[in-house]
Amino acid sequence: MRGALGGPRVLLRRLREVMAEPVSAQDRLDKIVVLIAANMVAEVCSVYVLRVDQTLELYATEGLNRDAVHQTVLSVDEGLVGHVAREAESLALSDAQAHPEFSYRPETGEEIYSSFLGVPILRAGNTLGVLVVQNRARRTYTEEEIEALQTTAMVLAEMIASGELTALARPGAEPAVRRPLHLKGVSLADGLGLGHVVLHEPRVRVTNVIADDVQRETHRLDAAIGKLRHAIDKMLEDDGLAKSGEHRDILEAYRMFAHDRGWMHKMREAVLSGLTAEGAVERVQSDTRARMMRASDPYLRERLHDLDDLANRLLRELLGRAPGPDREALPENAIIVARNMSPAALLDYDRTRIRGLVLEEGGTTSHVSIVARALGIAAVGQVDNITGLADSGDPMIVDGQAGEVHLRPPGDVEEAYAEKVRFRARRQAQYAALRTRPSVTKDGVHVALHLNAGLVVDLPHIAETGAAGIGLFRTELQFMIASAFPRISEQLKLYRAVLDAAGERPVTFRTLDIGGDKVLPYMRAVEEENPALGWRAIRLGLDRPGLLRSQVRALLRAGAGRDLRVMFPMVAAVEEFDAARAIVERELTHLRKHGHSLPERVFVGAMVEVPSLLFQLDEILARADFLSVGSNDLVQFLFAADRANVRVADRFDPLSPAALRAFRMVAEAGSRAGKPITLCGELASRPLEALALAALGYRSLSLSPAAVGPVKAALLELDVSAARKVLLPLLEDRSGTARIRESLQAFAEITGVPV
Repeated sequence: MRGALGGPRVLLRRLREVMAEPVSAQDRLDKIVVLIAANMVAEVCSVYVLRVDQTLELYATEGLNRDAVHQTVLSVDEGLVGHVAREAESLALSDAQAHPEFSYRPETGEEIYSSFLGVPILRAGNTLGVLVVQNRARRTYTEEEIEALQTTAMVLAEMIASGELTALARPGAEPAVRRPLHLKGVSLADGLGLGHVVLHEPRVRVTNVIADDVQRETHRLDAAIGKLRHAIDKMLEDDGLAKSGEHRDILEAYRMFAHDRGWMHKMREAVLSGLTAEGAVERVQSDTRARMMRASDPYLRERLHDLDDLANRLLRELLGRAPGPDREALPENAIIVARNMSPAALLDYDRTRIRGLVLEEGGTTSHVSIVARALGIAAVGQVDNITGLADSGDPMIVDGQAGEVHLRPPGDVEEAYAEKVRFRARRQAQYAALRTRPSVTKDGVHVALHLNAGLVVDLPHIAETGAAGIGLFRTELQFMIASAFPRISEQLKLYRAVLDAAGERPVTFRTLDIGGDKVLPYMRAVEEENPALGWRAIRLGLDRPGLLRSQVRALLRAGAGRDLRVMFPMVAAVEEFDAARAIVERELTHLRKHGHSLPERVFVGAMVEVPSLLFQLDEILARADFLSVGSNDLVQFLFAADRANVRVADRFDPLSPAALRAFRMVAEAGSRAGKPITLCGELASRPLEALALAALGYRSLSLSPAAVGPVKAALLELDVSAARKVLLPLLEDRSGTARIRESLQAFAEITGVPV
């Protein structure tokens, strides 16, 4: 390296010695800038640290006026240093003063310097500060010099991230790396959670970044890359993997990145500059992340996730660590933070220790959101870059009601939320006092409130809430959390436990709703262009009758001596229901023939989720004993808006004329046929929506356990006949301007209905 004394390896070795010295943080920084200036033969070396107020403070300098340390503060929109921080990219200039963003600060005395090289101090792609060298003479900094300064900046990043510099800061001007953050997202599940971050796929923390033996580190890197490539190749060669589809596309992208020569070259160059193998991976990934986070192309931002995953795999390979967090070491008040996760992954945690869930992705009707609501876990989704901003152990507040997250909250915010938690506890006590009160409106209309459930952990909620029963038991959750297909004996045990817990109260079991985005880990996934519209639920069951028959047999045996209610999901045509009901009759005959005890009565129903069934209501009601409206899927299909796609999931309001007219069609058809109708989607869990459903004629709702109290409180204050007078004319309005939600909210406010 031209002009350098000993090169980057010598610099890193000396930096390690300085880092190990028992000196103050300021003395350490002062020694570091002197060391860098001498090694790079630069007249100036300065360290600027990004503060909580998003300004840059001069923390140490060699060559500028030392009185300016902790006095010079720049905006990120000001000067060359601000440019480097803002763009998170290195900037090398032979004539800095000719650059349009050059800013002169007289207290530093920097006007005499011509050449400028600034590199961002990055960690996980986030800017923590800027490292600068300057020379009086005009010179062109070489790629090797830029590389050396970037490598040195990585060491400074760990020093800043450790919190060592906090003691040097004035109150309110602490380093931004540990700054409190108030982040907006989308509410996935109501509730408040105060706790500490647990990263679902934790970043591997690299602590040893300076190499002792460069040749050994090169061998370690090459060996780890080889193992990584072999593992990806092995996954792609797996006979159980579909030959085409999204899963294979993802793995093919992984393989492409793992064999990318540019990526490999950058990591090897970083090792040759004096970093350990894991330090090189961290350095290259942080640089790449910083660039891609600022890209406007959504494809590039999506590839960022692939690169993050691949870098973490490589780091775990280097350090010999298993993927995922240590679930045994889960804190008592865990906030799970992830890019996204499946319901099975969430259920894999000890649910008694989870206080909240925060996702970078995730929509309000995604299945992990539904499970979070069932478990009473406050959840927020669509929080941008949360996995890069949060570290394991960071304090965090999850406000599921407002869709907000407070990362590393200040004391006053934490105390305010602690009081909010106490207030919610008092309100829950008020709801608990309603537990034994019948769910009857002010004008005498009884609306039965049932629970949505799917796990043994849900069963105590029946007694706790005073619910009328279980209106939807999602049987697939048992299958999703199992490592192998549950045997009939295992299914039988669960179904009996559910019926025992319910006692005399009815339980409606939904047969397996798998396929689409609900993939069983032990079943071969079938890749489809539109999985929500594809081979799932009753379609899969009828095509694999052995699977459906084994479940029906377990249900019938579990219901021996009592009433049993079974319903089939995703029914699109009466012929499907006829075929499914025939399987029930066949299994009844089989059990009767072999001397098994049978249920007293078997009620067989269908879920109204597919719009085609809206035009076969009289036919299906002539065959079925009851219907249940699955509002999540019905709304999704009505508006052709994928509920897992955050761009469109919330585009259409279920309290709109189209959706409410569809719901009314089902309620009126049930009334004509004298058959019970229940709405069991997430819609019933919101008081305002429950008000609308009662006005449409629904007398049975199934909702999440946490929603029973608020919905019952609203119904107790509701006059259904008055609500109908407001709602029904709006449904007949053909102008296209009816504002139903606003009108119902105004009605609730005037009449004192708490929504």
